[in-house]
Amino acid sequence: MATPYLFRLDERLALGMSRLDSARRERHRLFLLSQQNDDGGFGGRGLPPEDSTSLPEGRESDLYYTAFGIRALSALRAFQPEDARRVSQYLLQSRQRQASVIDVVSWLYSALMVQATSGIDVLADADPNWPKQLAAILEGFRTADGGYAKTREGAIGSTYHSFLVALCFELIGQILPSPDLLVKFIYDRQRDDGGFVEIAPMKRSGTNPTAAAVAVLTLHSTIGKNLREDVLAFLKDVRSDEGGFQANSRIPFADTLSTFTGYLTCLDLDERMMISPQRVEQFILSLEQPQGGFRAATWDHATDVEYTFYALGTLGLVWSHV
Repeated sequence: MATPYLFRLDERLALGMSRLDSARRERHRLFLLSQQNDDGGFGGRGLPPEDSTSLPEGRESDLYYTAFGIRALSALRAFQPEDARRVSQYLLQSRQRQASVIDVVSWLYSALMVQATSGIDVLADADPNWPKQLAAILEGFRTADGGYAKTREGAIGSTYHSFLVALCFELIGQILPSPDLLVKFIYDRQRDDGGFVEIAPMKRSGTNPTAAAVAVLTLHSTIGKNLREDVLAFLKDVRSDEGGFQANSRIPFADTLSTFTGYLTCLDLDERMMISPQRVEQFILSLEQPQGGFRAATWDHATDVEYTFYALGTLGLVWSHV
């Protein structure tokens, strides 16, 4: 079985990040581990707590942020067996908390990384047929338009969540049902500006749904010359003078998430000079914090594991092509 997309991407980023000097690598490692809670999971940004004995609101462990904490540590080649052991405790506690597609893919990715790093199998006592059972659960997120929604109650498909479902099927080694319907759904999300939208009613394309759409089509179809040119034309429109990518053409600033997904899409479409790699590097490094971690954008004043991953990941992409 071919290596799943997420693990191929992890290795690609880690290869580039090997250029990071040891002192900065250690600062970012320590920052990331400071975001790991006592229960083993990772939290997001927090508001000040009402009392000194509780976690800040928003810093409670969350599957989404746990996956990003692992991905960031993996990019640094710093996810160690002890870190994985602590995460396994959180995953065992949260096996029944997967209410959305994001929860499912975050839990599954984290579980597989824990097993690969420490040998701990948090699915050891699961039904042997769990991959097929999970595939059936995922198919329950499918909508009439051929895509997948965020939750089972969703009425219309989401480009991003359809991408996540496609990743899940890869991770569990199952065949995605009716991939032709998903491919048609993705093509229906393309707009005249060359990019893709998140849901059908939207008219203005976004960098992140465009990246998700290209990834799905790469997995289950082909990227022809015309589509490639359309997508690259859209990405030119969302280039920022700062050296990154904007979330869409109306947002006047770049951010690390959009820069990561936009730059990754350019590279995957064999377009390396949409933005000078040196400018991308300068933009990302301008968001680096001396104590470790990265801000999301120039206007931002805080750090978290998600945007730190996107920043490290972007540097990994830049440096892997030097």
